[in-house]
Amino acid sequence: MRVMVSADMEGATGVTAPADVEPGTEQWQRFRRMLTGDVNAAVDGLFAGGAADVVINEAHSTQRNVLIEELDPRASMITGRHKPLAMMQGIEDADAVVFLGYHTGAGERGVLAHTYVWSGLLELRINGVPASEGRMNALLAAELGVPVVLVTGDDLTCADAETYAPDAERVTVKFCISRYAARCLAPARTAVLIREAAERALPAAGGRTPPRPEGPFSFEVDMSATHLAEFVTAIPGVELSGRRTVTYTLPTMFEAVRCFRAVTALIGAAKEAVFD
Repeated sequence: MRVMVSADMEGATGVTAPADVEPGTEQWQRFRRMLTGDVNAAVDGLFAGGAADVVINEAHSTQRNVLIEELDPRASMITGRHKPLAMMQGIEDADAVVFLGYHTGAGERGVLAHTYVWSGLLELRINGVPASEGRMNALLAAELGVPVVLVTGDDLTCADAETYAPDAERVTVKFCISRYAARCLAPARTAVLIREAAERALPAAGGRTPPRPEGPFSFEVDMSATHLAEFVTAIPGVELSGRRTVTYTLPTMFEAVRCFRAVTALIGAAKEAVFD
């Protein structure tokens, strides 16, 4: 069985502040090691649970965060930006997927909660349902017949995962107090929890195939300012549906996720330093 691990950073062990995950900061350098530790714990457990191949896909920011010199040598890693499926690159070749270091979505409670961009995007809804990155990525995985077998992050991320991947193992590495505070478990403890859950995950999944979601898929994106919404309508098919909301509909999640990447890229390009 080939497993893809989509490794984000906001939900990694110990992470609570923007500086912890902002490339180039002293704190980011420190927490890269925490993220790598979480990844290695998952890799060890997945191989113990019967994985034949484990591929890590860097999913955070510049997508150059995991310390490859400290990566478990049994795994390989997809690193770097401008990947066609971003957080989910490699899913087409996977039999199972792990969401490691994930977080809740924009507008929700949770440590470092957001959806793709830190500011400017207030909420994403897919077919009318508020959607985190986890829910969106799980829909894409399900469209390709790939089950989510493990999710790690804060307690609210794990609660979110129960709604979109109820059969997956879940590991809480910290408990949300606010967007920028949490009660965190020590790395030595989270490593054990992640490894044990990863070892259970594959046998528990068996040959399970998730129900294929039926399209079309309507994405509604609420933004913090009118000019952001107006700017992203430069993308064909993306239309204003409110003063600060855009909507688009596509037949598959594969297409819808790629369009969402374009929407968030334009949000980032349209923001000013002081005003969104």
